[in-house]
Amino acid sequence: MTSLTTALAATPVVAILRSGSAARFPEVAEVLCAQGVRAIEFTLTTPGVLDVLREFAQDLPDGLALGAGTVTTPRQAEQAVAAGARYLITPAVSADVIREARHLGVPVLPGAVTPTEILGAWQEGATMVKLFPASFTGGPAYVRALRAPLPHVPLVPTGGISVEEAAAYIAAGAQAVGMGSPLVGDACEGGDLGALRERAARLVSSLAGARR
Repeated sequence: MTSLTTALAATPVVAILRSGSAARFPEVAEVLCAQGVRAIEFTLTTPGVLDVLREFAQDLPDGLALGAGTVTTPRQAEQAVAAGARYLITPAVSADVIREARHLGVPVLPGAVTPTEILGAWQEGATMVKLFPASFTGGPAYVRALRAPLPHVPLVPTGGISVEEAAAYIAAGAQAVGMGSPLVGDACEGGDLGALRERAARLVSSLAGARR
């Protein structure tokens, strides 16, 4: 299985799959991966997601790093890793979840927004810090401002970032971006996979340009 670090080095985005059902997650993940998205998060708020995660993890597309998101308890962390998740993402700083992820030997990205929260998450053992919700922080300028005093903390802005805005976050110094509905759209609810392919292709191309 591809590591999260390798996946983000290839394409600096984590695609977030969240829906009323996880049934279409594998198909959507395969489309995203085919377009160059290498890190995908299945959110635990989706009914039936652990069963789908477990089955999909047994036969992953080449180059894909599969993780679990919206992890809020140590028990959820344990269940997600047992099902095949190889990294964990949380919406907030939970020292218990960070410690459990470290115990399980997987990367963990806790959600934080202020410098105090970000530094606290890093000191607890976060692998990267999910800057969440990014749309309420001032955008790429906030990432750039944080990087000045905290250059050693890898940031992954998430929440409300559009396909058109993503590259600006990378150019500002973000390690990657997390993207849900602006990228995935209604694909997990039976929407147009062709439109998903087009959005993913545009995103991957723009992110490649941001790193040049």
